[in-house]
Amino acid sequence: MPSPVVLSHSQWALALTVLAGLSTGIGSLIGLGPSRNNRTFLTLSLGFSAGAMVYVSLVEILPKARLVLTPLLGRQGGYGAAVLAFFAGIGAMALVDGWLPVHDPGEAFGQAKAGSPGDRRRLLRMGLFAALAIAIHNFPEGLATFLGALSNPRLGVSIAVAIAIHNIPEGLAVSAPVYFATRSRWTAFWVSFLSGVAEPVGGLLGFVLFRSFPNPLLFGLVFAAVAGVMVYVSLDELLPAAREYGAHHLAIGSLMAGMAVMAISLVLLA
Repeated sequence: MPSPVVLSHSQWALALTVLAGLSTGIGSLIGLGPSRNNRTFLTLSLGFSAGAMVYVSLVEILPKARLVLTPLLGRQGGYGAAVLAFFAGIGAMALVDGWLPVHDPGEAFGQAKAGSPGDRRRLLRMGLFAALAIAIHNFPEGLATFLGALSNPRLGVSIAVAIAIHNIPEGLAVSAPVYFATRSRWTAFWVSFLSGVAEPVGGLLGFVLFRSFPNPLLFGLVFAAVAGVMVYVSLDELLPAAREYGAHHLAIGSLMAGMAVMAISLVLLA
């Protein structure tokens, strides 16, 4: 009887990142089904993900980065470096958003819903830009999942679940406009699915750089920066989209639910 395959710590972290990225395919399938115009689903999933990601970023990831940096830079220096890296991550995502022509999952979804046959070329362009934007955003999210799992496997599971949940409506946001434009379910599915591949690529970068923790200083700084990235994505994109495509209280309620579920999961996994 063959012995079971045992994954190393870094391989487990990479596997979690791949699973989180593949959840985009679930959204792709939903975007091709009869529920593709379900705004309540979009609001609940985006708001829930935003809450989960904000909570884990501020309560787990940023403090963990501070703990890594403090022995290297001292109490004040480590705290300051973590804060600077956190806001550097926010600034980097703000620059990326300023460069991207389309980056709001809700916007692409809503425009696809309103599209007519004469708008197919515009919808295809929108879907492809949305796929590009999501791929760029997924890259640091993949890095965040990998680093979280590398730091603490239980933390990695929590981050992967939160990211997987919000990858579902992102996959929907790409597949819906591409399907409306091409009338091809196959094309819409693969364009959407491939936008999620950037997440395992981000995890692979983390695997190459940090699988043996060769540089604790760099690890701590990058860990704090990805916390900033996750907070920015949550507050600048996920929450506004959730509020736009559903009732305000529904969006905020799902945000609080995401925080509560993430908090409970971290307590149970502690």
